Amino acid sequence: MTTQAMKICQAAEQLSPIERIEVIEHLFYSLDSNSERANIDSLWAEESERRLSAYERGEMNAIPAEEVFKKLESKRK
Repeated sequence: MTTQAMKICQAAEQLSPIERIEVIEHLFYSLDSNSERANIDSLWAEESERRLSAYERGEMNAIPAEEVFKKLESKRK
């Protein structure tokens, strides 16, 4: 990894978990062509609708984001 990339990574580590996810998504999508991005967005929209419907039917429980991020952070250490 270059020095510049390392500096960017170190700065990104200072961000909140949600901000880091936003940076990851931005970088990830910057690799895709517009047609691929539209396809991925469509697939994610379908998946989120499926999950929301399952939640509303009582087939899936919700977990607060803060709890999820705490668990991920504790595994990282």
